Amino acid sequence: MLFSMYGIGMIIAGLSPSLKVTNIICSVVYFPMLFLSGATIPYELFPSPLQHIADVLPLTQGIHVLKDVSMGIWNEQTLLAVGILLLIGILGYQIAIRLFRWD
Repeated sequence: MLFSMYGIGMIIAGLSPSLKVTNIICSVVYFPMLFLSGATIPYELFPSPLQHIADVLPLTQGIHVLKDVSMGIWNEQTLLAVGILLLIGILGYQIAIRLFRWD
C-alpha cells in the first residue's frame, strides 16, 4: 500500500510548481481517498457507484488486503487487490520518473 501511495505522491511532486501547491494537492487527493477507503466509514455502507469509484484507489485496496489478512482469508480477491496496488505503484513511479525535473 505504501509503495502505491508514494507513487501517487511522486507524480504530484513532479507536476507541482512549488511546495505550497504540492501540500494543497496532496491534501485534496489524500483526504477523499481516506474517506472512500473504508478506514473511516465502512466500505460496504457506500452506494454501489461510489464503491466502484473507491475500488480504483490504492488506499481502498490496501484496506481490503488488511481486512482479508486479519481475518485469515487469502483468495483471488486478495491477490487482485495486491496486484492493483503493485500496478498503481509501478505506474506511479514510471510516470514520476518522466515528470521529475531539477529546479
